[in-house]
Amino acid sequence: MGSKTSIPFGLPGYSQSKALEKVQEQEHNIPDFPHSDFLQTRAVEKETAVIKATVGKSPEFNSSPLCESAVKSFSFYLDWGLGGILEINECHKTPDPRVPFASFTGINHHGQPVLFGCALILNESESSFVWLFQTWLHAMSDRRPISITTDPDRLIQMAVTQVIPETRLRFNRWSIFKETQEKLAHIYQSNPMFEIEFKKCVNESETINEFESSWVSLLERYFVMDNEWLQSMYNAQQQWVPVYMRHTFFGDFSRTERNGGLNSFFEGFVSASTTIQMLIKQYEKAIANWHEKELKADYDTTNTSPVLKTPSPMEKQAANLYTRRIFMKFQEELVETLANPATKIDDSGTVATYRVAKFGEEHKAHTVSFTSFEMKANCSCQMFEHSGIICRHILAVFRAKNVLTLPSQYVLKRWTRNAKIGDVQDEHASELPNNSRESLTDRYNILRQEAIKYVEEGAKSIHVYNVAMDALQEALKKVTSAKNQSPISAEDGALSNGNQELHAAGNTETVACQYADEKEKKIHELSTELESINRRCEVYRANLLAVLRDMEEQKLKLSVKVQNARLNLRE
Repeated sequence: MGSKTSIPFGLPGYSQSKALEKVQEQEHNIPDFPHSDFLQTRAVEKETAVIKATVGKSPEFNSSPLCESAVKSFSFYLDWGLGGILEINECHKTPDPRVPFASFTGINHHGQPVLFGCALILNESESSFVWLFQTWLHAMSDRRPISITTDPDRLIQMAVTQVIPETRLRFNRWSIFKETQEKLAHIYQSNPMFEIEFKKCVNESETINEFESSWVSLLERYFVMDNEWLQSMYNAQQQWVPVYMRHTFFGDFSRTERNGGLNSFFEGFVSASTTIQMLIKQYEKAIANWHEKELKADYDTTNTSPVLKTPSPMEKQAANLYTRRIFMKFQEELVETLANPATKIDDSGTVATYRVAKFGEEHKAHTVSFTSFEMKANCSCQMFEHSGIICRHILAVFRAKNVLTLPSQYVLKRWTRNAKIGDVQDEHASELPNNSRESLTDRYNILRQEAIKYVEEGAKSIHVYNVAMDALQEALKKVTSAKNQSPISAEDGALSNGNQELHAAGNTETVACQYADEKEKKIHELSTELESINRRCEVYRANLLAVLRDMEEQKLKLSVKVQNARLNLRE
Protein backbone atom coordinates (compact mmCIF):
# COMPACT_ATOMS: atom_id res chain seq x y z
CA MET A 1 0.00 0.00 0.00
CA GLY A 2 1.04 3.59 -0.55
CA SER A 3 0.93 4.31 3.15
CA LYS A 4 3.84 1.95 3.60
CA THR A 5 5.99 3.28 0.78
CA SER A 6 5.98 7.04 1.21
CA ILE A 7 7.11 9.20 4.10
CA PRO A 8 5.25 12.51 4.32
CA PHE A 9 7.29 15.55 5.34
CA GLY A 10 9.94 13.35 6.98
CA LEU A 11 12.88 10.98 6.88
CA PRO A 12 13.65 7.49 8.17
CA GLY A 13 14.91 7.50 11.71
CA TYR A 14 11.97 7.26 14.12
CA SER A 15 9.90 4.19 14.92
CA GLN A 16 6.15 4.43 15.64
CA SER A 17 6.72 4.77 19.39
CA LYS A 18 9.44 7.34 18.86
CA ALA A 19 7.17 9.26 16.51
CA LEU A 20 4.44 9.40 19.16
CA GLU A 21 7.01 10.55 21.71
CA LYS A 22 8.00 13.25 19.24
CA VAL A 23 4.38 14.35 19.00
CA GLN A 24 4.02 14.57 22.77
CA GLU A 25 7.26 16.52 22.98
CA GLN A 26 6.06 18.98 20.36
CA GLU A 27 2.78 19.53 22.19
CA HIS A 28 4.78 21.01 25.11
CA ASN A 29 7.61 22.60 23.16
CA ILE A 30 6.60 25.19 20.56
CA PRO A 31 9.56 26.01 18.29
CA ASP A 32 10.77 29.60 17.95
CA PHE A 33 9.14 30.60 14.66
CA PRO A 34 9.90 34.11 13.37
CA HIS A 35 6.15 34.85 13.34
CA SER A 36 3.30 35.54 15.75
CA ASP A 37 2.45 33.29 18.70
CA PHE A 38 -0.84 32.52 17.02
CA LEU A 39 0.84 31.09 13.89
CA GLN A 40 3.34 29.19 16.04
CA THR A 41 0.53 27.45 17.88
CA ARG A 42 -1.36 26.70 14.68
CA ALA A 43 1.74 25.23 13.04
CA VAL A 44 2.44 22.85 15.89
CA GLU A 45 -1.23 21.84 16.10
CA LYS A 46 -1.18 21.06 12.36
CA GLU A 47 2.05 19.08 12.66
CA THR A 48 0.75 17.12 15.63
CA ALA A 49 -2.52 16.26 13.87
CA VAL A 50 -0.80 15.08 10.69
CA ILE A 51 1.76 12.95 12.49
CA LYS A 52 -0.86 11.35 14.77
CA ALA A 53 -3.17 10.55 11.87
CA THR A 54 -0.37 9.11 9.76
CA VAL A 55 1.11 7.00 12.57
CA GLY A 56 -2.34 5.62 13.34
CA LYS A 57 -2.92 4.52 9.74
CA SER A 58 0.55 3.24 8.96
CA PRO A 59 2.46 1.06 11.46
CA GLU A 60 5.60 1.39 9.33
CA PHE A 61 5.47 5.20 9.18
CA ASN A 62 8.67 6.90 10.23
CA SER A 63 8.85 10.52 11.43
CA SER A 64 11.71 12.96 11.88
CA PRO A 65 12.55 16.53 12.87
CA LEU A 66 12.06 17.45 9.21
CA CYS A 67 8.34 17.51 9.97
CA GLU A 68 8.81 20.63 12.07
CA SER A 69 10.20 22.68 9.21
CA ALA A 70 7.78 21.33 6.65
CA VAL A 71 4.80 22.34 8.74
CA LYS A 72 6.52 25.57 9.70
CA SER A 73 6.46 26.58 6.05
CA PHE A 74 2.67 26.29 6.04
CA SER A 75 2.46 29.14 8.54
CA PHE A 76 4.77 31.30 6.46
CA TYR A 77 2.62 31.42 3.35
CA LEU A 78 -1.11 31.86 3.74
CA ASP A 79 -1.97 32.93 0.18
CA TRP A 80 -2.96 29.43 -0.96
CA GLY A 81 -6.66 30.32 -1.09
CA LEU A 82 -5.93 33.33 -3.33
CA GLY A 83 -5.36 31.10 -6.32
CA GLY A 84 -3.36 27.98 -5.48
CA ILE A 85 -0.70 27.00 -7.99
CA LEU A 86 1.45 23.98 -7.26
CA GLU A 87 4.52 22.31 -8.66
CA ILE A 88 5.60 18.78 -7.80
CA ASN A 89 9.36 18.44 -8.11
CA GLU A 90 10.69 14.90 -7.95
CA CYS A 91 14.08 15.48 -9.55
CA HIS A 92 16.22 15.35 -6.39
CA LYS A 93 17.38 11.89 -5.42
CA THR A 94 19.54 11.01 -2.45
CA PRO A 95 22.37 8.52 -3.17
CA ASP A 96 22.99 4.96 -1.98
CA PRO A 97 20.26 3.92 -2.27
CA ARG A 98 18.79 6.65 -4.46
CA VAL A 99 15.53 7.82 -2.92
CA PRO A 100 13.33 10.34 -4.77
CA PHE A 101 12.79 13.53 -2.77
CA ALA A 102 9.49 15.12 -3.84
CA SER A 103 8.63 18.70 -2.92
CA PHE A 104 5.32 20.58 -3.15
CA THR A 105 6.08 24.19 -4.07
CA GLY A 106 4.07 27.23 -5.09
CA ILE A 107 4.51 30.99 -5.62
CA ASN A 108 4.08 33.80 -3.12
CA HIS A 109 3.04 37.41 -3.79
CA HIS A 110 6.58 38.33 -4.86
CA GLY A 111 6.75 35.53 -7.43
CA GLN A 112 9.16 33.63 -5.17
CA PRO A 113 8.97 29.88 -4.48
CA VAL A 114 7.25 28.71 -1.31
CA LEU A 115 7.19 25.23 0.18
CA PHE A 116 3.94 23.47 1.08
CA GLY A 117 5.45 20.10 1.95
CA CYS A 118 7.84 17.37 0.86
CA ALA A 119 8.34 13.61 1.03
CA LEU A 120 10.84 10.80 0.50
CA ILE A 121 9.33 8.13 -1.75
CA LEU A 122 10.74 4.67 -1.07
CA ASN A 123 8.69 2.92 -3.75
CA GLU A 124 7.59 4.76 -6.91
CA SER A 125 4.18 3.26 -7.63
CA GLU A 126 0.72 4.62 -8.40
CA SER A 127 -0.56 3.72 -4.92
CA SER A 128 2.39 5.57 -3.35
CA PHE A 129 1.64 8.77 -5.24
CA VAL A 130 -2.09 8.48 -4.56
CA TRP A 131 -1.42 8.15 -0.84
CA LEU A 132 1.11 10.99 -0.98
CA PHE A 133 -1.38 13.38 -2.60
CA GLN A 134 -4.12 12.39 -0.19
CA THR A 135 -1.85 12.92 2.83
CA TRP A 136 -0.62 16.25 1.49
CA LEU A 137 -4.21 17.44 0.92
CA HIS A 138 -5.07 16.45 4.48
CA ALA A 139 -2.12 18.49 5.78
CA MET A 140 -3.35 21.46 3.69
CA SER A 141 -6.87 21.16 5.18
CA ASP A 142 -8.12 19.85 1.81
CA ARG A 143 -7.49 23.19 0.08
CA ARG A 144 -7.10 22.06 -3.52
CA PRO A 145 -4.93 23.87 -6.05
CA ILE A 146 -6.28 25.43 -9.25
CA SER A 147 -3.38 24.07 -11.27
CA ILE A 148 -0.44 21.73 -10.83
CA THR A 149 2.84 21.44 -12.75
CA THR A 150 4.99 18.32 -12.69
CA ASP A 151 7.52 16.44 -14.79
CA PRO A 152 5.94 14.19 -17.45
CA ASP A 153 5.36 11.07 -15.37
CA ARG A 154 2.59 8.55 -15.98
CA LEU A 155 2.27 7.53 -12.31
CA ILE A 156 1.99 11.13 -11.08
CA GLN A 157 -0.54 11.88 -13.81
CA MET A 158 -2.71 8.94 -12.75
CA ALA A 159 -2.49 9.95 -9.08
CA VAL A 160 -3.48 13.57 -9.82
CA THR A 161 -6.41 12.41 -11.94
CA GLN A 162 -7.60 10.16 -9.13
CA VAL A 163 -7.08 12.45 -6.11
CA ILE A 164 -7.63 15.97 -7.52
CA PRO A 165 -9.38 15.51 -10.89
CA GLU A 166 -10.66 19.11 -10.92
CA THR A 167 -7.10 20.50 -10.87
CA ARG A 168 -5.55 21.40 -14.25
CA LEU A 169 -2.44 19.26 -14.76
CA ARG A 170 0.51 20.65 -16.71
CA PHE A 171 3.81 19.01 -17.61
CA ASN A 172 6.93 21.09 -17.07
CA ARG A 173 7.92 22.01 -20.61
CA TRP A 174 11.48 22.89 -19.56
CA SER A 175 11.89 19.28 -18.44
CA ILE A 176 10.48 18.20 -21.80
CA PHE A 177 12.97 20.47 -23.61
CA LYS A 178 15.82 18.93 -21.62
CA GLU A 179 14.68 15.35 -22.26
CA THR A 180 14.13 16.11 -25.95
CA GLN A 181 17.73 17.32 -26.17
CA GLU A 182 18.89 14.02 -24.65
CA LYS A 183 16.75 11.78 -26.85
CA LEU A 184 17.51 13.72 -30.05
CA ALA A 185 21.18 14.42 -29.31
CA HIS A 186 22.23 13.45 -32.84
CA ILE A 187 19.81 15.96 -34.37
CA TYR A 188 20.82 18.73 -31.95
CA GLN A 189 24.48 18.18 -32.85
CA SER A 190 24.03 18.02 -36.61
CA ASN A 191 21.36 20.77 -36.79
CA PRO A 192 22.00 23.55 -34.23
CA MET A 193 18.93 25.47 -35.44
CA PHE A 194 16.56 22.64 -34.50
CA GLU A 195 16.51 23.57 -30.80
CA ILE A 196 15.76 27.24 -31.57
CA GLU A 197 12.97 26.40 -33.99
CA PHE A 198 11.55 23.72 -31.68
CA LYS A 199 11.29 26.13 -28.72
CA LYS A 200 9.90 28.87 -30.93
CA CYS A 201 7.19 26.53 -32.21
CA VAL A 202 6.17 25.65 -28.64
CA ASN A 203 6.61 29.00 -26.87
CA GLU A 204 5.61 31.56 -29.48
CA SER A 205 2.63 30.02 -31.25
CA GLU A 206 -0.30 32.41 -30.80
CA THR A 207 -3.06 30.03 -31.92
CA ILE A 208 -3.62 26.28 -31.96
CA ASN A 209 -3.65 26.27 -35.77
CA GLU A 210 -0.31 28.10 -35.82
CA PHE A 211 1.21 25.52 -33.46
CA GLU A 212 -0.16 22.60 -35.49
CA SER A 213 1.22 23.92 -38.78
CA SER A 214 4.57 24.93 -37.25
CA TRP A 215 4.97 21.49 -35.64
CA VAL A 216 4.30 19.60 -38.87
CA SER A 217 6.60 21.93 -40.82
CA LEU A 218 9.39 21.48 -38.26
CA LEU A 219 9.21 17.69 -38.26
CA GLU A 220 9.11 17.52 -42.06
CA ARG A 221 12.03 19.93 -42.45
CA TYR A 222 14.28 17.84 -40.17
CA PHE A 223 12.94 14.42 -41.29
CA VAL A 224 11.74 13.32 -37.83
CA MET A 225 8.09 12.61 -38.63
CA ASP A 226 8.37 9.05 -37.30
CA ASN A 227 10.28 9.85 -34.11
CA GLU A 228 8.50 8.09 -31.22
CA TRP A 229 9.47 10.64 -28.56
CA LEU A 230 8.23 13.63 -30.55
CA GLN A 231 5.05 11.73 -31.42
CA SER A 232 4.38 10.98 -27.74
CA MET A 233 4.95 14.64 -26.82
CA TYR A 234 2.61 15.72 -29.63
CA ASN A 235 -0.08 13.38 -28.29
CA ALA A 236 0.26 15.08 -24.87
CA GLN A 237 0.27 18.59 -26.36
CA GLN A 238 -2.67 19.84 -24.27
CA GLN A 239 -0.67 19.25 -21.08
CA TRP A 240 2.51 21.17 -21.88
CA VAL A 241 2.15 23.48 -24.91
CA PRO A 242 1.24 26.99 -23.62
CA VAL A 243 -1.33 27.81 -26.29
CA TYR A 244 -3.59 25.01 -24.98
CA MET A 245 -3.54 26.26 -21.36
CA ARG A 246 -3.95 30.03 -21.55
CA HIS A 247 -7.38 29.92 -19.94
CA THR A 248 -6.00 28.40 -16.71
CA PHE A 249 -4.16 30.31 -13.98
CA PHE A 250 -0.55 29.15 -13.51
CA GLY A 251 1.08 32.37 -12.30
CA ASP A 252 3.57 32.45 -15.19
CA PHE A 253 4.99 35.86 -16.12
CA SER A 254 6.40 34.84 -19.48
CA ARG A 255 5.91 32.03 -21.99
CA THR A 256 9.48 32.23 -23.26
CA GLU A 257 11.32 32.43 -19.93
CA ARG A 258 11.40 29.83 -17.21
CA ASN A 259 9.47 30.90 -14.14
CA GLY A 260 12.04 31.38 -11.38
CA GLY A 261 9.37 30.97 -8.72
CA LEU A 262 8.70 27.28 -9.31
CA ASN A 263 11.02 24.28 -9.19
CA SER A 264 13.83 26.30 -7.59
CA PHE A 265 13.17 26.15 -3.85
CA PHE A 266 15.92 23.58 -3.19
CA GLU A 267 18.18 24.61 -6.07
CA GLY A 268 21.69 24.94 -4.72
CA PHE A 269 20.77 23.12 -1.51
CA VAL A 270 19.65 19.61 -2.48
CA SER A 271 21.00 17.54 -5.38
CA ALA A 272 21.47 13.90 -6.37
CA SER A 273 24.66 13.80 -4.27
CA THR A 274 22.96 14.94 -1.05
CA THR A 275 22.94 12.23 1.60
CA ILE A 276 19.99 11.69 3.93
CA GLN A 277 22.14 12.85 6.83
CA MET A 278 22.84 16.15 5.05
CA LEU A 279 19.28 16.55 3.80
CA ILE A 280 17.92 17.85 7.09
CA LYS A 281 20.53 20.60 7.37
CA GLN A 282 20.19 21.58 3.72
CA TYR A 283 16.41 21.59 4.10
CA GLU A 284 16.67 24.03 7.01
CA LYS A 285 19.07 26.23 5.04
CA ALA A 286 16.67 26.39 2.09
CA ILE A 287 13.80 27.35 4.39
CA ALA A 288 15.87 30.09 6.03
CA ASN A 289 17.18 31.32 2.67
CA TRP A 290 13.77 31.85 1.11
CA HIS A 291 12.31 33.26 4.30
CA GLU A 292 15.08 35.88 4.30
CA LYS A 293 14.47 36.67 0.62
CA GLU A 294 10.76 37.13 1.24
CA LEU A 295 11.45 39.48 4.15
CA LYS A 296 13.81 41.50 1.95
CA ALA A 297 11.23 41.68 -0.84
CA ASP A 298 8.62 42.82 1.69
CA TYR A 299 11.00 45.49 2.98
CA ASP A 300 11.89 46.75 -0.51
CA THR A 301 8.22 46.93 -1.47
CA THR A 302 7.22 48.82 1.67
CA ASN A 303 10.18 51.16 2.16
CA THR A 304 11.31 52.08 -1.35
CA SER A 305 9.48 53.67 -4.27
CA PRO A 306 9.76 52.44 -7.87
CA VAL A 307 10.67 54.80 -10.71
CA LEU A 308 7.53 55.72 -12.66
CA LYS A 309 7.94 55.85 -16.44
CA THR A 310 4.65 57.51 -17.43
CA PRO A 311 2.39 60.27 -16.07
CA SER A 312 -0.48 57.76 -15.95
CA PRO A 313 -2.54 57.69 -12.72
CA MET A 314 -2.91 53.96 -13.33
CA GLU A 315 0.85 53.43 -13.00
CA LYS A 316 0.92 55.31 -9.71
CA GLN A 317 -2.07 53.29 -8.49
CA ALA A 318 -0.38 50.00 -9.42
CA ALA A 319 2.85 51.07 -7.68
CA ASN A 320 0.90 51.47 -4.44
CA LEU A 321 -1.01 48.20 -4.84
CA TYR A 322 1.40 45.59 -6.18
CA THR A 323 4.57 44.13 -4.71
CA ARG A 324 7.69 45.40 -6.43
CA ARG A 325 8.29 42.53 -8.84
CA ILE A 326 4.67 42.34 -9.91
CA PHE A 327 4.57 46.11 -10.41
CA MET A 328 7.64 45.92 -12.67
CA LYS A 329 5.82 43.40 -14.84
CA PHE A 330 2.69 45.58 -14.93
CA GLN A 331 4.80 48.64 -15.75
CA GLU A 332 6.36 46.78 -18.67
CA GLU A 333 2.91 46.04 -20.08
CA LEU A 334 1.76 49.64 -19.51
CA VAL A 335 4.76 51.17 -21.30
CA GLU A 336 4.21 48.83 -24.26
CA THR A 337 0.79 50.41 -24.87
CA LEU A 338 2.62 53.36 -26.44
CA ALA A 339 3.68 51.08 -29.30
CA ASN A 340 0.44 49.05 -29.42
CA PRO A 341 -2.43 51.31 -30.54
CA ALA A 342 -6.01 50.06 -30.22
CA THR A 343 -8.25 50.38 -33.28
CA LYS A 344 -12.01 49.90 -32.97
CA ILE A 345 -13.26 47.35 -35.51
CA ASP A 346 -16.80 46.73 -34.24
CA ASP A 347 -19.33 48.29 -31.88
CA SER A 348 -22.61 46.57 -31.04
CA GLY A 349 -23.65 49.21 -28.54
CA THR A 350 -22.89 47.34 -25.33
CA VAL A 351 -19.68 45.62 -26.44
CA ALA A 352 -16.94 47.21 -28.54
CA THR A 353 -14.23 45.16 -30.26
CA TYR A 354 -10.71 46.46 -30.77
CA ARG A 355 -7.74 45.30 -32.77
CA VAL A 356 -4.41 45.84 -30.98
CA ALA A 357 -1.07 45.36 -32.73
CA LYS A 358 2.46 46.65 -32.40
CA PHE A 359 3.68 49.06 -35.08
CA GLY A 360 5.05 47.01 -37.96
CA GLU A 361 3.65 43.73 -36.59
CA GLU A 362 0.03 43.91 -37.70
CA HIS A 363 0.09 40.20 -38.51
CA LYS A 364 0.39 39.51 -34.76
CA ALA A 365 -2.66 41.54 -33.78
CA HIS A 366 -4.83 40.60 -30.78
CA THR A 367 -8.54 41.14 -30.35
CA VAL A 368 -9.99 42.82 -27.26
CA SER A 369 -13.72 43.01 -26.44
CA PHE A 370 -14.67 45.81 -24.05
CA THR A 371 -17.91 46.40 -22.12
CA SER A 372 -18.06 50.00 -20.94
CA PHE A 373 -20.92 49.52 -18.48
CA GLU A 374 -19.14 46.77 -16.54
CA MET A 375 -15.60 48.02 -17.27
CA LYS A 376 -14.68 44.50 -18.36
CA ALA A 377 -12.35 43.51 -21.17
CA ASN A 378 -11.26 40.16 -22.61
CA CYS A 379 -8.16 39.70 -24.77
CA SER A 380 -7.38 36.87 -27.15
CA CYS A 381 -3.90 36.52 -25.60
CA GLN A 382 -5.53 35.53 -22.24
CA MET A 383 -2.54 36.79 -20.28
CA PHE A 384 -4.67 37.92 -17.36
CA GLU A 385 -6.38 34.53 -17.09
CA HIS A 386 -2.99 32.77 -17.18
CA SER A 387 -0.83 35.04 -15.02
CA GLY A 388 -3.20 37.36 -13.15
CA ILE A 389 -1.50 40.45 -14.63
CA ILE A 390 -3.38 42.59 -17.13
CA CYS A 391 -1.92 42.61 -20.66
CA ARG A 392 -0.77 45.52 -22.83
CA HIS A 393 -3.63 44.94 -25.25
CA ILE A 394 -6.36 45.56 -22.66
CA LEU A 395 -4.36 48.47 -21.26
CA ALA A 396 -4.20 49.95 -24.77
CA VAL A 397 -8.01 49.79 -24.98
CA PHE A 398 -8.29 51.39 -21.52
CA ARG A 399 -6.01 54.15 -22.81
CA ALA A 400 -8.19 54.70 -25.87
CA LYS A 401 -11.33 54.81 -23.69
CA ASN A 402 -9.72 57.15 -21.12
CA VAL A 403 -9.92 54.62 -18.31
CA LEU A 404 -7.48 56.30 -15.95
CA THR A 405 -7.41 53.82 -13.04
CA LEU A 406 -7.20 50.05 -12.92
CA PRO A 407 -10.64 48.45 -12.32
CA SER A 408 -10.69 46.39 -9.13
CA GLN A 409 -11.48 43.12 -10.94
CA TYR A 410 -8.07 43.32 -12.64
CA VAL A 411 -6.10 43.50 -9.38
CA LEU A 412 -5.60 40.00 -7.97
CA LYS A 413 -5.07 40.15 -4.23
CA ARG A 414 -2.44 37.40 -4.41
CA TRP A 415 -0.09 39.84 -6.21
CA THR A 416 -0.63 42.78 -3.83
CA ARG A 417 1.28 44.04 -0.80
CA ASN A 418 -1.55 42.85 1.48
CA ALA A 419 -1.81 39.35 -0.01
CA LYS A 420 -1.31 37.59 3.33
CA ILE A 421 -2.98 40.00 5.72
CA GLY A 422 -6.63 39.52 4.78
CA ASP A 423 -6.38 35.74 4.65
CA VAL A 424 -5.16 35.48 8.25
CA GLN A 425 -7.78 37.88 9.57
CA ASP A 426 -10.67 36.35 7.66
CA GLU A 427 -9.79 32.73 8.34
CA HIS A 428 -9.21 33.16 12.07
CA ALA A 429 -11.54 36.07 12.92
CA SER A 430 -13.59 33.95 15.29
CA GLU A 431 -10.45 33.10 17.29
CA LEU A 432 -9.51 36.72 18.01
CA PRO A 433 -10.06 37.95 21.59
CA ASN A 434 -13.42 39.62 22.30
CA ASN A 435 -11.86 42.89 23.43
CA SER A 436 -10.38 43.29 19.94
CA ARG A 437 -13.78 43.01 18.25
CA GLU A 438 -15.42 45.24 20.87
CA SER A 439 -12.83 48.03 20.77
CA LEU A 440 -14.26 51.52 20.19
CA THR A 441 -11.49 52.25 17.70
CA ASP A 442 -12.23 49.09 15.73
CA ARG A 443 -15.95 49.87 15.59
CA TYR A 444 -15.24 53.43 14.51
CA ASN A 445 -12.85 52.35 11.72
CA ILE A 446 -15.24 49.70 10.39
CA LEU A 447 -18.19 52.11 10.35
CA ARG A 448 -16.09 54.77 8.66
CA GLN A 449 -15.00 52.37 5.90
CA GLU A 450 -18.59 51.30 5.28
CA ALA A 451 -19.72 54.94 5.27
CA ILE A 452 -17.14 55.84 2.63
CA LYS A 453 -18.45 53.07 0.38
CA TYR A 454 -22.00 54.34 1.02
CA VAL A 455 -21.07 57.92 0.08
CA GLU A 456 -19.29 56.86 -3.11
CA GLU A 457 -22.31 54.89 -4.30
CA GLY A 458 -24.85 57.47 -3.13
CA ALA A 459 -23.24 60.37 -5.00
CA LYS A 460 -23.32 58.78 -8.44
CA SER A 461 -26.62 60.43 -9.48
CA ILE A 462 -29.39 62.66 -8.12
CA HIS A 463 -31.83 59.76 -7.88
CA VAL A 464 -29.39 57.51 -6.02
CA TYR A 465 -28.41 60.47 -3.83
CA ASN A 466 -32.03 61.07 -2.76
CA VAL A 467 -32.53 57.38 -2.00
CA ALA A 468 -29.30 57.35 0.01
CA MET A 469 -30.34 60.42 2.03
CA ASP A 470 -33.72 58.88 2.87
CA ALA A 471 -32.01 55.66 3.97
CA LEU A 472 -29.52 57.65 6.03
CA GLN A 473 -32.27 59.52 7.84
CA GLU A 474 -34.06 56.24 8.58
CA ALA A 475 -30.82 54.71 9.85
CA LEU A 476 -30.25 57.74 12.06
CA LYS A 477 -33.65 57.24 13.70
CA LYS A 478 -32.85 53.58 14.42
CA VAL A 479 -29.40 54.43 15.83
CA THR A 480 -30.89 57.16 18.05
CA SER A 481 -33.57 54.78 19.29
CA ALA A 482 -31.01 52.08 20.08
CA LYS A 483 -28.83 54.64 21.83
CA ASN A 484 -31.72 55.78 24.07
CA GLN A 485 -32.56 52.19 25.00
CA SER A 486 -29.02 51.21 26.08
CA PRO A 487 -26.63 52.86 28.56
CA ILE A 488 -23.65 54.71 27.13
CA SER A 489 -20.25 53.92 28.58
CA ALA A 490 -17.72 56.61 29.27
CA GLU A 491 -15.66 55.37 26.34
CA ASP A 492 -18.63 55.44 23.96
CA GLY A 493 -19.49 58.97 25.07
CA ALA A 494 -16.34 60.19 23.40
CA LEU A 495 -18.14 59.99 20.06
CA SER A 496 -21.43 61.57 21.17
CA ASN A 497 -20.57 64.76 19.33
CA GLY A 498 -20.69 62.79 16.12
CA ASN A 499 -24.44 62.29 16.52
CA GLN A 500 -24.98 66.02 16.96
CA GLU A 501 -23.06 66.67 13.77
CA LEU A 502 -25.20 64.08 12.02
CA HIS A 503 -28.36 65.98 13.08
CA ALA A 504 -26.84 69.17 11.73
CA ALA A 505 -26.13 67.41 8.44
CA GLY A 506 -29.81 66.48 8.18
CA ASN A 507 -30.80 70.15 8.54
CA THR A 508 -28.60 71.08 5.55
CA GLU A 509 -30.11 68.53 3.18
CA THR A 510 -31.44 71.24 0.84
CA VAL A 511 -28.02 72.83 0.52
CA ALA A 512 -26.50 69.44 -0.24
CA CYS A 513 -29.03 68.83 -3.03
CA GLN A 514 -28.15 72.15 -4.65
CA TYR A 515 -24.47 71.32 -4.41
CA ALA A 516 -25.10 67.90 -6.00
CA ASP A 517 -26.94 69.56 -8.92
CA GLU A 518 -24.04 71.90 -9.54
CA LYS A 519 -21.61 69.00 -9.30
CA GLU A 520 -23.64 66.95 -11.78
CA LYS A 521 -23.66 69.89 -14.23
CA LYS A 522 -19.90 70.34 -13.90
CA ILE A 523 -19.32 66.62 -14.49
CA HIS A 524 -21.42 66.80 -17.64
CA GLU A 525 -19.40 69.77 -18.94
CA LEU A 526 -16.10 68.06 -18.22
CA SER A 527 -17.31 64.83 -19.85
CA THR A 528 -18.25 66.73 -23.03
CA GLU A 529 -14.85 68.41 -23.10
CA LEU A 530 -13.13 65.06 -22.53
CA GLU A 531 -14.99 63.47 -25.44
CA SER A 532 -13.89 66.35 -27.67
CA ILE A 533 -10.27 65.92 -26.63
CA ASN A 534 -10.58 62.17 -27.15
CA ARG A 535 -11.78 62.68 -30.73
CA ARG A 536 -8.84 64.96 -31.44
CA CYS A 537 -6.48 62.38 -29.95
CA GLU A 538 -7.91 59.72 -32.23
CA VAL A 539 -7.18 61.97 -35.24
CA TYR A 540 -3.63 62.61 -34.02
CA ARG A 541 -3.13 58.91 -33.39
CA ALA A 542 -4.34 58.04 -36.87
CA ASN A 543 -2.03 60.65 -38.40
CA LEU A 544 0.90 59.32 -36.38
CA LEU A 545 0.10 55.78 -37.51
CA ALA A 546 0.02 56.92 -41.14
CA VAL A 547 3.41 58.62 -40.74
CA LEU A 548 4.91 55.49 -39.17
CA ARG A 549 3.57 53.35 -42.00
CA ASP A 550 5.08 55.72 -44.55
CA MET A 551 8.39 55.48 -42.70
CA GLU A 552 8.22 51.68 -42.82
CA GLU A 553 7.53 51.79 -46.57
CA GLN A 554 10.39 54.21 -47.17
CA LYS A 555 12.66 52.01 -45.06
CA LEU A 556 11.68 48.98 -47.14
CA LYS A 557 12.25 50.82 -50.42
CA LEU A 558 15.61 52.06 -49.19
CA SER A 559 16.60 48.54 -48.18
CA VAL A 560 15.75 47.29 -51.69
CA LYS A 561 17.84 50.05 -53.25
CA VAL A 562 20.81 49.25 -51.00
CA GLN A 563 20.50 45.58 -51.87
CA ASN A 564 20.37 46.35 -55.60
CA ALA A 565 23.40 48.61 -55.26
CA ARG A 566 25.36 45.85 -53.54
CA LEU A 567 24.44 43.41 -56.29
CA ASN A 568 25.55 45.89 -58.96
CA LEU A 569 28.87 46.40 -57.19
CA ARG A 570 29.47 42.65 -57.11
CA GLU A 571 28.78 42.39 -60.85
